[in-house]
Amino acid sequence: MELRRLFGGVWPGTRVLVTGHTGFKGSWLCLWLREMGADVCGLALPPDTTPSHARLLSLDLDEHLVDLRDASAVREAVARTRPSVVFHLAAQPLVRRGYEQPLATFDVNVLGLVHLFEALRACDSVRAVVNATTDKVYREPPPRDGYAEDHPLGGHDPYSASKACAELVSDCYRGSWFASAGVGVATARAGNVIGGGDWAGDRLVPDLVRAAAAHAPLRIRHPDAVRPWQHVLEPLSGYLRLGQALLAGDDVEGAWNFGPAEDATISVAELVARMQAHWPGIEVEATSGAHPREAPLLVLDCGKARRSLGWRPVWDAETSVRRTIDWYRDFHERGMVDSRSDLQAYIAAARGAGLGWAA
Repeated sequence: MELRRLFGGVWPGTRVLVTGHTGFKGSWLCLWLREMGADVCGLALPPDTTPSHARLLSLDLDEHLVDLRDASAVREAVARTRPSVVFHLAAQPLVRRGYEQPLATFDVNVLGLVHLFEALRACDSVRAVVNATTDKVYREPPPRDGYAEDHPLGGHDPYSASKACAELVSDCYRGSWFASAGVGVATARAGNVIGGGDWAGDRLVPDLVRAAAAHAPLRIRHPDAVRPWQHVLEPLSGYLRLGQALLAGDDVEGAWNFGPAEDATISVAELVARMQAHWPGIEVEATSGAHPREAPLLVLDCGKARRSLGWRPVWDAETSVRRTIDWYRDFHERGMVDSRSDLQAYIAAARGAGLGWAA
């Protein structure tokens, strides 16, 4: 399958900086960009899990192991890489860790973003920036049809509040400096992502996989919590489509939601049941005691992306869960890393659905 023609053929040879490239979502984005022929650079801390999807992929990219809190190191890395497009995914991404480490969470997610933007301001090669935040930036409760991009920002917990701050920082830098310099800036708000290669601690799917591999039950904190679950490739297609539009000078600056198919906004308990259907070794049990508060309901309205970007989700909940579990079972039972197969299948499904970016 010829991938270089995807997204209007804008990515082959384009110099792209991905922050957080050693993380789960960042490693998948780097894979996709490299498969399309982009010249990829990475800026992140070393992987904090073993195994690591980024290391298993062994991608050919220009890597800079840098802490976002080190302003001079960030500026030096950006000056060396001279990207045209930046996808900012580096973050402290966990709600419970945010409660445990609020200072570090705000330091990385807010001041780290400022350090990056200051470095980008000094780099005249930059044309477009996509800052990946989260669906948790919205003030509760959600409207009946889900959060739309014009819903007020909020954030009850430190992680959510730090990402809402990142939205404000992005808007500030866009209006104060980037717009006059001809640099397009957009933010992307995605739901809970699943997929192979995530080994982060205190995250539902990796925790379930670890428990199944160890033949032990997992205690579930909030079985009734409802989330917009989506395969990792879904928001990444949105990020890439957004980057394409920014490069073209289209009027796409601002915030964008990228959520899952309608049947994939389900409870934790239902997601676990769907996973158990594909891996009977997954066992769970209820847990008692107090837990840090998390939003009980998250639903996204993605109508803006459908109308203005021609973007919509490709895989339904069943396909997303099956591909995720198959990836982990292949890895744990056969030692296989089959991420490229998932990518090819996703693109084929997008073409079959007639999505313009996949033409």
